[in-house]
Amino acid sequence: MASLKPQSKREEFRRYLEKAGVMDALIRVLVGLYEEPERPSNAIEYFLERLGAGVPLKAELEALQNEISDLQRKVHDLEDENDRLRKRLDSFDNTASAEEEGGTGSDGIVENHE
Repeated sequence: MASLKPQSKREEFRRYLEKAGVMDALIRVLVGLYEEPERPSNAIEYFLERLGAGVPLKAELEALQNEISDLQRKVHDLEDENDRLRKRLDSFDNTASAEEEGGTGSDGIVENHE
């Protein structure tokens, strides 16, 4: 009776893998490996790449994270530059407004309003 319990657990686990599509995926990768004209030097890497199709590898993730960091720094720098330029533009606008109110023209000459 003790031998039936482990056997039933195995059968239950096998059904779980089949239902989840794991067995089909494993078979597809193994068949693909079998049909390769040249055997890959690293069968495990081949297996993981095919099994995880669409899932980026660790190196790809690191490269993407580095790119994100670079782009975030660039955005921050551009936002700072934008703020600086807006303040500079505001100071020019304020200077132009003050000149108009003070009676000077754009050339800095005082106008005579008689």
